[in-house]
Amino acid sequence: MNDTDAIKQVVQHYLNGAISGKGEQMKPAFHGDATIFGYVGPDLFAGPIQGLFDWNDQNGPATGLQARFASIDIEGTIASVRLETDNWTGHKFTDMFVLLKVDGAWKIMCKVFHLHG
Repeated sequence: MNDTDAIKQVVQHYLNGAISGKGEQMKPAFHGDATIFGYVGPDLFAGPIQGLFDWNDQNGPATGLQARFASIDIEGTIASVRLETDNWTGHKFTDMFVLLKVDGAWKIMCKVFHLHG
């Protein structure tokens, strides 16, 4: 599998968790030390990635989620992904992921997001 397909497969774990409303399904996409940053209204949502999993569990399934890869940029063992999601339980997000190839497997190290108004 080429790197682009491998990265898309990693991000698909994230999307599957969103659709099911189960943070546990997202975990394989992320490194254990991954972080998240973004604003929900005026409030900064920041910290360990477990915060995303907890929010996702509380938010519930996003069965109507639509997702589009806007860009994937790869250089050696690092990559960035811009993902556009719509109808995540009524919300639209732009996500930026930074990935690192760790022991031969791509992992999301950081998620930064913009919640559209």
